[in-house]
Formats: sequence, C-alpha cells, structure tokens
Amino acid sequence: MKFAVIRFPGSNCDQDCVLALNALQGATADYVWHKDTSLGDADAVVVPGGFSYGDYLRCGAIARFSPIMQAVQEFASAGGTVLGICNGFQILCETGLLPGALVRNKGLHFVCKHQHLRVESTDSRFTSAAQDGQVLNIPIAHGEGCYFADDATLADLRASDRILLRYCDSQGDTTAAANPNGSRDHIAGICNEGRNVFGLMPHPERACDPQLGPTDGLVIFKSLLNSHILQPA
Repeated sequence: MKFAVIRFPGSNCDQDCVLALNALQGATADYVWHKDTSLGDADAVVVPGGFSYGDYLRCGAIARFSPIMQAVQEFASAGGTVLGICNGFQILCETGLLPGALVRNKGLHFVCKHQHLRVESTDSRFTSAAQDGQVLNIPIAHGEGCYFADDATLADLRASDRILLRYCDSQGDTTAAANPNGSRDHIAGICNEGRNVFGLMPHPERACDPQLGPTDGLVIFKSLLNSHILQPA
C-alpha cells in the first residue's frame, strides 16, 4: 500500500509519518510537496501535523489553497483514503472535506501529553482493526485542538456513526477532566459521509515504536492496511 505524505512549509510530523509507515510490512510512504499537483499512484494520502505556513491567519487556512490540495480533494471525492492528523485535521476541515472546525484549546494553553481515546466505531477503514470501546493511549500536541460544530452537525455525526474517537480516561469514561481541550462531545476524530476521510487530533505516528512508549497508533495504520487488502481488485 502506497502512502503519499503531504509536506507543507512548517510541517513537522511528516518525517514521523513516513518513518512509521515505512516500518510496516506491506506499506511504503514518500513525501509529496505542497506545490505538486499530482498524488501519483498513491493508495492513500496522509496530511500530517505541524504548523503549515506557520499557522498564520488560522490553522490550515492557508494550506487549503496549496496546489496539492486540489488533487487531495479530487482523490477524496473519488473514494480515495485520506487521513488528516492534528494540523492535517485542521486542514481537512478548512477544505470542507470534514465538517466543523478546530479552535483554541479551552484552557488557552498548548497541550502535549499522552492521551487516552475510546474507539467509538470500528465501521471504517481507519478503525477496523480495533474493538468497539477499546481504549487507546496516543500522544497529543496542539494549541488549537478543540473541535467545534453546531448542534445540527453534531447530531448528524452521532446519527451517522461518524465519531470514530472520543477523549476518555484510562477506564474509557468520557469526563470533563479527561477532555484535554474542551472539544464538543469529547470528539477526538471524525470521518466524512463516505467514511473514506478521517481527521483526528492525536498523533498515531508517534505511538508506533515500542522503544518510545505505547504502540496503540498502529491500530490506525494496520486498519488501513487490512482495508486495502480486502478491497476488491
């Protein structure tokens, strides 16, 4: 499975993504520059974390106009797999590939720590290798990670089973204390209506190497690999 990892000026998690993906059997990953206009023969796209364009104006607001994002939108519209991590989640919301927006953390502070997440749905190519209700331990690092959407959008996300991850404590309980940024409904990750575009604030690529700590991030990438194998030729 070939992954294209988009690289913007200010990206700082693109190398982590490429390293983590290339370490997986059956996966290869390489960079695609923001000024490129083609994704080549990629099977999946990763929009990584970082500070694209220095987060000037608004997180992801400038990156959405990069030439490569037209190709990403076309790829997604055709059913292609797109994963947005942290700043990548922000960019996907800015482009309209995902609903809602990411705003300043409720505490107005940058948060960097390991965070527990509860898998809310395994009915997606991003979480199929997990178990419903499984608690994952994956790092977060963001200042604008508070997911916001209006009541109608939240109701639609719930009704269509598109909330894939929620912030929780080690026991899997979604409490105010376990919500690191004030996200509405404790949302940590959502997918689109077609279930082929997924954005999450936590960093699965930073939870793949046992020498660095938990490896729960592998659940996301292995789900993608399994889904790709199962796709009809």
